[in-house]
Amino acid sequence: MAEIETFPTLETWAASIAGRLEETLGQAVIANGAAVFAGPGGSTPSPVYAHLAQADIGWSKIAVTLVDERYVPETSPESNARLIRDVLLQGPAAAARFVPLYHPAVTVDRAAAMAAHALDEAGGRFDAVLLGMGEDGHICSMFPSSPTLKTLLSPTLKPTVLGVPHGRDGAAPSLERLSINLPYLMSAGRVILGLKGAEKRAVFEREAAGDPAIQPIAALLANNVPLEVVWTEAA
Repeated sequence: MAEIETFPTLETWAASIAGRLEETLGQAVIANGAAVFAGPGGSTPSPVYAHLAQADIGWSKIAVTLVDERYVPETSPESNARLIRDVLLQGPAAAARFVPLYHPAVTVDRAAAMAAHALDEAGGRFDAVLLGMGEDGHICSMFPSSPTLKTLLSPTLKPTVLGVPHGRDGAAPSLERLSINLPYLMSAGRVILGLKGAEKRAVFEREAAGDPAIQPIAALLANNVPLEVVWTEAA
């Protein structure tokens, strides 16, 4: 079981995560002249992004991408890219280069191949990653019972992006998606999992003891992903 760092309020939780990301990305820019950050959409990371956007870390040398995306254009309210642009890529962070996962290709798998190529050109490795977790234990778009789940969690593949079909008979996801795979997280410099509320903590503790072949949280722990779990009791 990974250590769970606890913060009493949403503000201290968000500030701590943003500070860690700022530190890692800033150090990468100084050491390498460039850095790559990957993060999720959804409401959970918004306060973190609001803090991080104001950091003075040489954003013009940083590429920003997503850990997963719905197969919809940025004009859609379902788009994760839309959240990134509206919340993170503001103020000083507006100088960063955004690398989208969505491409208007014929199929989601073709779009995934185009996204994988774009990430290779951006550096092929993430210096810092922020993750969220769903109530079913999914991270990125690694959903329980998805036909792509075992491939996404295979530690022997190279880092890439894969298409994720929509779930059948009411199963998640409701839309086709694109997702980075486990090896991208294994090769990252720093990975932070941000959790809020008692229910998410209970889900994490349950999933951590699961099967790494089919449960993403267990896979992170079993494959030595440099994971930091940061939790606040505030939902």
